Amino acid sequence: MSDKHYDALPKTHTTYANIIKSLLPIGDNAKVGKDELPQATYYVDDLHIDQSNLQDYRKICGFADDGKVPVTYFSVLSQALQMNMMVKEPFPFAMLGLVHVDNSVTQYRPIGERETVAMSVTFDNLRDHAQGQQFDFVTTIKSHEKVIWQGTSTYLSRSKKPDSSVSTKSAPRPVTVKPMVDEEGVHSIFEVPEDIGRRYAFVSGDFNLIHLHPLSARAFGFPKAIAHGMWSKAKCLAMMGELPDACTVEVSFKLPIFLPAEVELIAEPVTELENVEDSCNFGLYSAKNDKPHLAGVIKLLDEDE
Repeated sequence: MSDKHYDALPKTHTTYANIIKSLLPIGDNAKVGKDELPQATYYVDDLHIDQSNLQDYRKICGFADDGKVPVTYFSVLSQALQMNMMVKEPFPFAMLGLVHVDNSVTQYRPIGERETVAMSVTFDNLRDHAQGQQFDFVTTIKSHEKVIWQGTSTYLSRSKKPDSSVSTKSAPRPVTVKPMVDEEGVHSIFEVPEDIGRRYAFVSGDFNLIHLHPLSARAFGFPKAIAHGMWSKAKCLAMMGELPDACTVEVSFKLPIFLPAEVELIAEPVTELENVEDSCNFGLYSAKNDKPHLAGVIKLLDEDE
């Protein structure tokens, strides 16, 4: 197993320098076969949250300045470790071809903005998909050796010619139909500006070219730049109000948001979450043609977990 410990999160400029180097046909860019992931875990043993970055994140997503870490924030911070793992380990897929399809985060208790925590990220759960292969990055946040937050980001690596001999594929993604508006919940139609990808990139450190400008997005097959999926998830949650102290938020990313755009959030009321059997569904849709951009659900945690 290849483990690496950092004193702090890697800086964006060094991370992207490593990414560029990995794309060049020089040096030792060893790959493993596509039937396995690297056995690697990367750690930041004492993670101090950058208060300026946290404030910027709250502003661009709409979270309240309440002294607590937003439920999606550690997913963003962990991307620095994820990107380094993909370029420093014998990673089997092309980074530029990955599609973020699902994200799940579980918060076991509110986390204070000035807490010092430990972060770890590992590869997990490589499986076949009808369009290629999927795998997970699992991020764990601990305080005094106790897990207080965990997140799973699922990525798809598309293959032009899927292996027809594979009999166990991931189940087809369900069709998402725009629901009726819940009068007790949240309903909002709002504009997503053309520059949100560039602005969010400077906050999140995710400078994927598909988010930055129409010209760079076209190089990867998109007619326009698209919004970051994790920005859209965070924006929805911020608009839904205060979340339970201990909960899981799962999201599937559907069709991309081409910038600029007008979108519609439809969400059930978070306040009706009373038992572990309850769920709060929400979705983000195109305001023009009702096509889905995001489908999510919030669930309470069992007190015994």
